[in-house]
Amino acid sequence: MIKIRLARGGRVHKPVYTIVAADSRKARDGRFLEKLGQYNPNGKTELNAVKTERIQYWVGKGAVLSDTVRTILKKNDITLG
Repeated sequence: MIKIRLARGGRVHKPVYTIVAADSRKARDGRFLEKLGQYNPNGKTELNAVKTERIQYWVGKGAVLSDTVRTILKKNDITLG
C-alpha cells in the first residue's frame, strides 16, 4: 500500500519534514517513491513547494494520506480535487 506521509529531516530540536509518497512497509525516513513538498513547523511559512497535482495523482492511484498530512493540508487550505 502506498501512503503519503512525512519523512523527518533537519537537526536536533529543529525538524524539517518532507511530504513523500512511500510504500507503507518501508522505514519512515527510508526509501520513497516521490517527494511531494516540505513542511517546516518552525518556519515563517509552514509549507513549501507542495505539488498538489502529484498528490492528487497518487490518491487517484490508491494512495492513502496519513492523518498528519491530511491535517496539515486542511489547515493550510489545500484541497485535493
